[in-house]
Amino acid sequence: MALLTSVAGGVLTLTLNRPEKRNALDAATVEALLAALDQARLDATVRVIALRGAGKDFCAGADLDELLASVELSPEENERAARRLGEVFARIRELEKPAVALVQGRALAGGAGLATGCDLVLAAESSQFGYPEIQRGFVPAMVMTLLRRQVGEKIAFDLVATGRLLRAEEARELGLVSRVLPDATFDSEAQAILAQLAGASASALALVKRLLYELDGRGFREGIALGARINALARMHPDFRTAIAAFLRK
Repeated sequence: MALLTSVAGGVLTLTLNRPEKRNALDAATVEALLAALDQARLDATVRVIALRGAGKDFCAGADLDELLASVELSPEENERAARRLGEVFARIRELEKPAVALVQGRALAGGAGLATGCDLVLAAESSQFGYPEIQRGFVPAMVMTLLRRQVGEKIAFDLVATGRLLRAEEARELGLVSRVLPDATFDSEAQAILAQLAGASASALALVKRLLYELDGRGFREGIALGARINALARMHPDFRTAIAAFLRK
């Protein structure tokens, strides 16, 4: 199976399962990811989505054999195929539940996009990130939308024009990674963070995620007004009332 799924403690773990191809993204994997994200949205027992890769690498990007075969397709067929991967990025962003990338090994090209498209990126200290498409005469097209937002124009151009690789700590300093964890304790520390998220108020997390991304491109006053509306929604939810009452009883 191209994608393995498991649920424990409110965490749905999606594991890219093509280690022999460094978990490269082919059409079957993309469709499996879309189906799993749709299921996660509907499943009330799922509070957090964790995305990782089997074997030594997170994801090497698009499947090169599939890309090579695509030269025989029409522009319309290739655009439709590309939009399916783009839809994965969009659904992760629109999902009301936090998505966490657990990155070990390399996250390259579309694989870097898949990781950084998540809300939280936990990277092992020996992991690497990069956009080497230029070295293959290709363009990191859809992932540029994510990259430009996260690191700015100058750094984004440097990364895509040279294809250089980043160590985890440099990726964190540039804004692509949330936290860098030691290799030796990566799994245990990552699981603790996932458990913390799964134990938080689902409604509050959903509103936090919604507000964060809806602020994109808004002016200051418009952002404050949107925050006020989200604030009012949060006050009406039972999670808020229960938590405040419990705090006051201490």
